Amino acid sequence: MSAQAPVYVPVGDSALLVRFGEQMDAAANRRVHALAQRLRQQPLAGVGEAVPGYITLLIHYDPLLLTYDQILAWVRKQAAQTQDEASAAPRCVEIPVIYGGEFGPDLVFVAAHTGLSADEVIRRHTAPTYTVYFIGFTPGFPYLGGMDVRLTAPRLETPRARVPAGSVGIAGPQTGVYPLESPGGWRIIGRTQLPLFDLSAQPPSLLSPGDEVRFVRA
Repeated sequence: MSAQAPVYVPVGDSALLVRFGEQMDAAANRRVHALAQRLRQQPLAGVGEAVPGYITLLIHYDPLLLTYDQILAWVRKQAAQTQDEASAAPRCVEIPVIYGGEFGPDLVFVAAHTGLSADEVIRRHTAPTYTVYFIGFTPGFPYLGGMDVRLTAPRLETPRARVPAGSVGIAGPQTGVYPLESPGGWRIIGRTQLPLFDLSAQPPSLLSPGDEVRFVRA
């Protein structure tokens, strides 16, 4: 099945929204980031920041330098040339996790909240192949889509002042990993020793948008 054609929507007089589909989808998200990457590699005078969403890319431009028709024509051309990049097989990274105990202080809560046993929570958490939709919150923090909906759990009412680096958490229908020690309100169910962010590495972040992730019980 061919990918749905992107929809282009003017936003005020200085931005263009490109929408890939109507619902959150890993393939659509890959197309968003492929286009954002291409725009960074092919700069055009008057084009400002391109802000990715789950299935959208908001592109700011200077209306004193570019008309809407000019930015639309240019973005259409760039989008057409990203098809092969967006359809390429994503990289898959395995992350070993120690679940429960001192490394996963909220595993018992998630089990009670969902009505599942702790072992079943772990089984369901390690079963999917996740997609990295965003990197944000702290450097290298991956927002992962594809979690089993049965594991949905609320954030902490009062965030912790200190969440150790490598902590694997759940917030609502998403899961993610804290690359650095920081405050946080996600329900922590385990921890990995795999470094997700290293300033001495190039690139510093282990994961990038569009990558796939598999959690493995350590």
